[in-house]
Amino acid sequence: MFLRSNTRLRRTILAASISFGLVVTPGLAFAAPAGPEGAAAPSAPSSIPTGTRAYFVITDPANIAAGKTAVANSGGTVWNAWDAIGVIVAHTTAADFKSKVRAVTGVQYVGATRTSDVPTNADNPPIPSNSAGQNLGTEAVGWDVKQLKADQAWSTTAGAGVTVAVMDTGVNDQHKDLAPNFDAAKSASCAYGKADKRAGAWRSVGSSGHGTHVAGSVAAARGNGGIVGVAPEAKIASIRVAEPSNELFFPENTVCAFMHAVEVGVQVTNNSYWTDPWYGLCENENDGDLKAIDVAVRRAVDHASNQGIINLVAAGNESKDYSNKGSTSLSPNDSQPKNRNVTGCALMPQEATGSTVVSGIDQQGNRYSGSNYDTNGAVDVTAAAVNVNSTSASGGFQQMTGTSMASPHAAGIAALIKSAFPALKGKDIEKKMKECSGTYTDPKYYGAGLPDATKCVSGGGGGGTNWTNDNDVQITDNNVAVTSSVTANATSAPSATSKVSVNIVHTYRGDLVIDLVAPDGTVYALKPASASDSADNVIATYTVNLSGEGMTGEYKLRVRDAYSFDSGYINSWKLDFVG
Repeated sequence: MFLRSNTRLRRTILAASISFGLVVTPGLAFAAPAGPEGAAAPSAPSSIPTGTRAYFVITDPANIAAGKTAVANSGGTVWNAWDAIGVIVAHTTAADFKSKVRAVTGVQYVGATRTSDVPTNADNPPIPSNSAGQNLGTEAVGWDVKQLKADQAWSTTAGAGVTVAVMDTGVNDQHKDLAPNFDAAKSASCAYGKADKRAGAWRSVGSSGHGTHVAGSVAAARGNGGIVGVAPEAKIASIRVAEPSNELFFPENTVCAFMHAVEVGVQVTNNSYWTDPWYGLCENENDGDLKAIDVAVRRAVDHASNQGIINLVAAGNESKDYSNKGSTSLSPNDSQPKNRNVTGCALMPQEATGSTVVSGIDQQGNRYSGSNYDTNGAVDVTAAAVNVNSTSASGGFQQMTGTSMASPHAAGIAALIKSAFPALKGKDIEKKMKECSGTYTDPKYYGAGLPDATKCVSGGGGGGTNWTNDNDVQITDNNVAVTSSVTANATSAPSATSKVSVNIVHTYRGDLVIDLVAPDGTVYALKPASASDSADNVIATYTVNLSGEGMTGEYKLRVRDAYSFDSGYINSWKLDFVG
């Protein structure tokens, strides 16, 4: 469900349409009209049987072939699969599918992705149709952009060379304030869990225009009237996650969106939603369905982060503490919602390691009352969330409220940072953003605070002499090597006594071969395998002579499990040029 204000029912929206000079007072039960929707041509006959349900089948990536065979042998079909993360989407009408597949060796989790049937036209959905809309009139830079000092940063960079994927309800690529920056080649619809790359499949669906509003805050163009986004020279890709009949963001669609973002090479994603149909993924609820959803979405988010993408995610509008969510009756929102206690149950993609979470403030800098928060520090930064004016799906403009509006402002800042410092990737961009944030002193509500774009695009790209990656990376048992990266952009050359500090959780550390791979491909051996070393974990610091290496570039910690039976993950590691 995309993240609207909780001051009204979730099926209404705080919006004002500013179109053709008409202003509608915020707070009225009014939704700005979206562009017309419909098929570009008559749809082909459906091949999805009535009563079809979708399931995640999850394996170790090395065993995904066994998972696909299990699907076929249990009355299902493989609708889509992402081998790199061991996630399969299966369709079936068989009532015993889940129990049969779970019994297969090598299958880790199986769970239904929704409590409703897959739409019968999922194999050939209609193409949405959006209109270009009105002439844009006089151009204005909004208070929300000025609050970040983004307009002052444009003399250094306005985001050129960076593509931001808006993973949402779709984007009106024909809107005159978005068309100059739209990247159709990287856009698609991921509705129903499979990338649909037909021209226009990425366009806005539903009545809200949510994704189009988000896109304008990120990168509405300069110089042609209307408004201006935070990064007005960045490119926008639309990866539509929502399905048109209900605007819900089902789990297979979410996984598809992150994996498509990796495939096409965007550098930033914006995610202003929580993954439907369940608010709070409780591990043992609904016969394990929610655990499978949690694992699949978490793997996709973290995979994108590990591939160098920074994933901005709206905190949500329920005014809840992530650490103590309490009860909610928001879900399952594709059938019959029920009251549930979701304390201790993760919200996705907000609570994935690979996410950067954004809370909300208003024009005066006060906390947006609906914004979720976290006493244990899940919030990373904050940005404008109240009565934000941006592009509408009808071709005009509208105001919206919610952390959905805050997240794209941070995505625009990420694009500015990436443009200014191209070597920075993923969590290094987050680190830079936090370093240039401030004003607020309560991290549970604001994280590191409000980014100052002028600081974000100046100075060293990450700077200093040491860099840390604390994203978890699973180590596959007796298999190919995995890597975790940091991007150096140093203020001094690496020394002969550079240090690599590693923290690896593993049940038999002698299985592990550990190397450091420099940007030029040079391999520095840190630890060999040893069949006799049966102790747990590798918590160690290695001295490496990096004096022959440059000051910038991507360094990789490479870890391979050389024997069978034990498993683990890279917890964190640090590269220090000074030592």
